[in-house]
Amino acid sequence: MTRASATDGGTVAGGAVHSEALDGPALRSVVAVLSLSQVVSWGCLYYGFAALQSSITTDTGWSATSVSAAFSLALVVSAGVGVWVGRHLDSHGPRFVMAGASALAVPGMILIAAAPSLPWFYIGWVLVGAAMAGTLYPPAFAALTRWGGQHRVRALTTVTLAGGLASTVFAPLAAWLDAAAGWRIAFLVLAGIAVAVTLPLHWWGLPAGWGTSNESTRVAQTLQSADRVRVATTRPFVMLAIANALVALTAFAVVVNLVPMLREQGMELQTAALVLGLGGLGQVIGRVGYARFAATVGLTARSVLVVAAVAVLTAAFALAPPITWVVIMLGMMLGLARGLYTLVHATAVTDRWGPASYGRLNGILTAPALAASAAAPVVGALLATATGSYATAFLLLAGLAASGAALMVAATPPLPSEPS
Repeated sequence: MTRASATDGGTVAGGAVHSEALDGPALRSVVAVLSLSQVVSWGCLYYGFAALQSSITTDTGWSATSVSAAFSLALVVSAGVGVWVGRHLDSHGPRFVMAGASALAVPGMILIAAAPSLPWFYIGWVLVGAAMAGTLYPPAFAALTRWGGQHRVRALTTVTLAGGLASTVFAPLAAWLDAAAGWRIAFLVLAGIAVAVTLPLHWWGLPAGWGTSNESTRVAQTLQSADRVRVATTRPFVMLAIANALVALTAFAVVVNLVPMLREQGMELQTAALVLGLGGLGQVIGRVGYARFAATVGLTARSVLVVAAVAVLTAAFALAPPITWVVIMLGMMLGLARGLYTLVHATAVTDRWGPASYGRLNGILTAPALAASAAAPVVGALLATATGSYATAFLLLAGLAASGAALMVAATPPLPSEPS
């Protein structure tokens, strides 16, 4: 088994030129398309719910737990469907998958908006969860990994920077629509924005298929893809999947429960919300600096360092005094670590096993992390209840992330000269 270089995105295992890489203008066009579509997809399908959740609970009388569980169900569905999406991405390219998922989001969001009862609300979120699998980061990452060639890290960084703006744009928009017309109309408007923007972008803005490889190259890639599928059963891949799940559980539980934890320590709501919001700025800084970080720090070392930073900073939140400047600094540093980790995860498959079968392997790798992120809000709250404090829960979550850092040591395949 040959491990690809972390910087050589233009080769596949065995040294063949990755002929599907796009030239400069074509790649810039795809990056622009996916940057805009990620902002809108994340904003409409993900962050809109965060802004409207309390209004849904108040208007319908459904419990907050029941409403949030519907969103968690969507993430679980996304994890399961993501494996199927990855397989079809490898075979057919992202245009059909991402355009189809954009279309599927519309009936799901309409069902959510019109739901007369909780079961219909859940059915709507099942459809939206399937749409998430084909519109959010994983399929975009697959496209950029194949088309980006040696420029893939720069392309991935650009798209994740754009995706980071989704909450900034769509959370206030959803809140404004809610105040003006109610949460149901807000969801309908978001559905209209999603289909009007992302469907044409994915259909007309993405090339059909993966490229124009010659017959010998296609045969070689088919054989390499068959070999890569077996990668998912190897010890490094399994360790990587478990580590990613632990990091996702920690990171999402911290984000959802950070404000309650700071409030428990006596911090005012507005200040706690500011700490949470500035974590987003930290993510942007981390993503901007990832290319230089990856060029100077080896694969295993950077994976361990980033995950260890998530663990240490999570523990620091639990132990630090509730002094405003201290927790703001910690919030930005934790956001920076999470921003770096987004790209560590996005490049994990290619940096270890090359770009062949990226969609399928990344779908398998991402599924446990998505399931963990779906469970994270509930797990964080249950830990706080069981231990009597959010601070103690954060310490336990830090321990989970530290375990993930330890697993990262075993998550790099052996060098070609070593037995695999």
